[in-house]
Amino acid sequence: MNIFRSLLGKVWHDPNAAEVVKISEGQLYLVRSGAVRGGRECIYNDAMATIRRVPSMEHTFQLVITRVYEEGDQELLEDEEETDEERVFLICEELEFRTGQSADGEPTFVWRDLQGDDDELYEFVAAGTNEPTRAFFETCMYRAMYERKYRASADNLSDADLQEFIYQPPAAKKSKTKTTSRKASASSAATTDEHTVAATSSKPVTTQKKKPVASSDPDMPSLATETAELHLWDKDQGVFAKQADVTARVAHNRKGGPYDYWLIASTDEGQVLAHKISSEMNQRWSSRVLSLTWNNVNADGVGNSWCLRFTSEEAFNEFQRAFTRAMWETMNQYPWEKAKFEEQSYVLSSNVEDVEMKDAEDESDEEDAVEEELDKSEDEEEEEYPEDDEEAPQMPKGRNKQLTVGYKGDRSYVVRDDKIGVFSHTGQNQVKYYASISNVATPKGKVFSPKHVMLHDQDTKMVLMNPSEPHSLYNLDIERGKVVEEWKVHEDITVDAIAPDNKFAQMTPEQTLVGISHNALFRIDPRVSGTKMVDSQFKQYVARNKFSSVATTEAGKLAVASEKGDIRLFDSIGKNAKTALPPLGDPIIGVDVTADGRWIVATTKTYLLLIDTLIGEGRYTGSLGFDRSFPANAKPIPRRLQLRAEHVAYMDHSVSFTPARFNLGEGKEENAIVTSTGQYVVAWDFAKVKKGQLDKYEIKKYDQFVVQDNFKFGDDKEIIVALQNDVLAINKKNLRRPTRASLAAGGRSRSSIVNTPY
Repeated sequence: MNIFRSLLGKVWHDPNAAEVVKISEGQLYLVRSGAVRGGRECIYNDAMATIRRVPSMEHTFQLVITRVYEEGDQELLEDEEETDEERVFLICEELEFRTGQSADGEPTFVWRDLQGDDDELYEFVAAGTNEPTRAFFETCMYRAMYERKYRASADNLSDADLQEFIYQPPAAKKSKTKTTSRKASASSAATTDEHTVAATSSKPVTTQKKKPVASSDPDMPSLATETAELHLWDKDQGVFAKQADVTARVAHNRKGGPYDYWLIASTDEGQVLAHKISSEMNQRWSSRVLSLTWNNVNADGVGNSWCLRFTSEEAFNEFQRAFTRAMWETMNQYPWEKAKFEEQSYVLSSNVEDVEMKDAEDESDEEDAVEEELDKSEDEEEEEYPEDDEEAPQMPKGRNKQLTVGYKGDRSYVVRDDKIGVFSHTGQNQVKYYASISNVATPKGKVFSPKHVMLHDQDTKMVLMNPSEPHSLYNLDIERGKVVEEWKVHEDITVDAIAPDNKFAQMTPEQTLVGISHNALFRIDPRVSGTKMVDSQFKQYVARNKFSSVATTEAGKLAVASEKGDIRLFDSIGKNAKTALPPLGDPIIGVDVTADGRWIVATTKTYLLLIDTLIGEGRYTGSLGFDRSFPANAKPIPRRLQLRAEHVAYMDHSVSFTPARFNLGEGKEENAIVTSTGQYVVAWDFAKVKKGQLDKYEIKKYDQFVVQDNFKFGDDKEIIVALQNDVLAINKKNLRRPTRASLAAGGRSRSSIVNTPY
């Protein structure tokens, strides 16, 4: 194998080269050796085999088999399954990779199907491949296995160093030396499936560091045990105060079931804390300071912010992987090792932080400081507006529940039980009560409180969802102030969420709209006779996918999210999704997309998930995930936007975001994201977020809970906010960086609050 050293030096030593080696022609088969199911199934008749590096994961490689299309055949993919263009396999010792020859004398590569049954093997027939190329491919496979196992470079290896990875039939394995047997025994005794944990590995005994001793409690085995410093946020001093040097564990509580995990810290004197691992923790990782911060509410209802700071990068990485696995299993109620490798990589990548752009950050901080100083006088002046509660009518019973901001006519609409309040935007960050629509009822006179509302047909209509009639929608004529039609969508399929035909359809006479049920995506056309679902534009999945929300781009492409946490991207209704992004585990309660489709923001209870849909490598580089599938090994890296744990410690409640929205306007680029939690309006500077500054958000507190907020159409400064009993407008520059003062202070601008009299 040493004859390839010069060639290896060119392809192996270049970390920027995604592809190490490729065989361009071949066929992929699934071979079953069992007596009952024995057979050989052709998966790809034309395919190529590639060894690829895994981006951002050192010493990790994949064997990728890609389907090859002849010219003109690519269009056939439109009607096929979304993700069957590639088969991806993590290169590891467990593959039992070996070489051979077909009946026709062609070279073959064979490996185990780790996701399938024990009797299933994959076989790639490299027809026409010459012997040097075959041998070079084989050598690269063994080198990748070495790096995977020992987390070390395969440079300067001898042929003897790779011998342990050359497959031997079971009978031959018995004759292996004691050293090899011990290695195999240690490998099989691992507590996790090595081939499925994206960055867990064995290491050479000579370089292994001594680990802290795990708990001996048989009912609480550990996924990870590391030494760390434990800190608690001091709310008075505004700093993390060290509590103790601890042994930190991610532990499985067997008595609580298969997916009951706890974060435990203890000293020599005993246990210091034990917090159940759940999304309520609002966990945040920092690779720069090797820390994990999270929130916890104690038995007295007091919220605190805790921090573990690890002693080494290795300890930090190991603990992060174990914690991520525990969180994923908790949220999905499913074993981590059964998830596909690319799904595991996607989940782990959500913890990866962008490189800090310190110079840009400092510059922007200085600009913000100057701008804040210039705005002070304006803020003080705004607080001097006179009180006007005496002229406002008495509020009826009930509370505001929804807000929708108009596209035309400068109107906003707020739902309160069976009433809809209409508010005009008067300028200067003010809203004014205009009219109300009372006793919302079906055409048959049955009063109801809308579950969801959406403006339609140039803001002349409002489509209402009635929780008591999930198979129908209701058309409210805004000018007449009453429901004039019931649109029966389907006898059997419910309408769980709706969206406009495209991002700006509400500004046009467009009549159709988009609907989803728990497992279907369809078009609704109120002009057709009978039920309003368009049969030719309907896509239903067999499984219960728990679809929860849908959003459209300016071109009418669709993003569909689910309670499971996955996101599907469609170029049109009626076809399979072009891209299916796996779940992190948290239910998605809302989704929005930029007009051009480049960015998606999905809202969960405790964080926002920002996704760039631009494909960065492969044959479809430059396309969006709405139009083409991402390569299996190059899915987008999801970015979490969340509140810092130390900021949440000052709040009187845990984080519970309302659906986040980009600012919106025809021909205007999105530059802000707004949401709310409890009494706080929260806005991220989208330009800074795209630079990797994920915690650059501003905040404002009110004396009531925020029901919903959104930008005024065509404006990236004015935010319309519906509180439980008030409606107001606020300029984004009046939001402040989160500090102890800004988080604790109440916020009321008398000039902009309307005591809603409907």
